[in-house]
Amino acid sequence: MTRPPLEHIIEAALLAAGQPLTLDRLLGLFGDDERPAREAVLDALAALDRDYRHRGLELVEVAGGYRVQVRREVAPWVARLWDEKPGRYSRALLETLALIAYRQPITRGEIEEIRGVVVSTNIMRTLLEREWVRIVGHRDAPGRPALFGTTRQFLDYFGLRSLNELPPLAELRSLDAIAAERPEFGMPTQAIAHAQPEEAD
Repeated sequence: MTRPPLEHIIEAALLAAGQPLTLDRLLGLFGDDERPAREAVLDALAALDRDYRHRGLELVEVAGGYRVQVRREVAPWVARLWDEKPGRYSRALLETLALIAYRQPITRGEIEEIRGVVVSTNIMRTLLEREWVRIVGHRDAPGRPALFGTTRQFLDYFGLRSLNELPPLAELRSLDAIAAERPEFGMPTQAIAHAQPEEAD
């Protein structure tokens, strides 16, 4: 059987994966006797990026690798494929997540001290279940409180390659504006239905 063009194989894998794929994972699609050079895979990715420039999809690189996703400007229409309306994250959850992202590693007590209110168990459970944060260690203090940091899944969900791409604090818009526009933006085409946020206090 004649092998299809490399670009077609890479595109099909990215669409089918349901998660970002690293360059090594893409190379792993091929047997030893047919494996293309890394440069050839990068060239195929660049060609896909060019092909998508004027379409409803885009190729992006995030912390977990490469993915094909719905463009932001068409996401509101694509989201209508699902009857269920996306929930909204609460201000408390977004503030907690922002503090972890910008001040990590940070303890729950430090988050509460900065926010001036108790962080609900539900918020921490939601962030941990979504795998946006994880325990990265323990503070050398009485009770050895857990230290929280963000994960690769956090970077992938928010379309970031690294924490260096977080906007400067001075440039952050209101959390309400972020919450209002975030639910379907940047999600891979096949994952929009499975990644709708739930209400969290």
